[in-house]
Amino acid sequence: MKTLVKTFVAAALIAVSTFAMAADKTVSKTEKVTVNLSTADFALEHYVAVTTEGESAGVEQLFATDFNQKIQASNAQSNGRSAVVKSLKKQKGEKLNCVVSTNILEESGDYMIAKVTLKFEDFTKTDLVTLVREGNHWKVSSSVNSYK
Repeated sequence: MKTLVKTFVAAALIAVSTFAMAADKTVSKTEKVTVNLSTADFALEHYVAVTTEGESAGVEQLFATDFNQKIQASNAQSNGRSAVVKSLKKQKGEKLNCVVSTNILEESGDYMIAKVTLKFEDFTKTDLVTLVREGNHWKVSSSVNSYK
């Protein structure tokens, strides 16, 4: 009888550990995480999370193929999609110490222009973001940054 109880306990432990391992499924590097970008608001919210909170899921999905970033500073810069995506992936998990505010300047069924303001202790970054609808998803098509 003791042997039978030990066998059932061992089988139960094996079953529980198997289910626990199956439930703890992590996303591999080859799997892509899909982010809900079905509305302009969701896309803008995700853009803010990616640029200020170090969110890295769905970065490739967020930016249009012809994305362009312009930085207005003493020496104006321009970056393409691949450079921005690469830079944002490197910032995975890094949260910026700033106060974020967003303002929708213009919106229609197919595009949105928003002003994202990041207030840091010593300066303010203003980002004019243009989002466009591509099929059923919204994507960031351009970003113009200025600093004060």
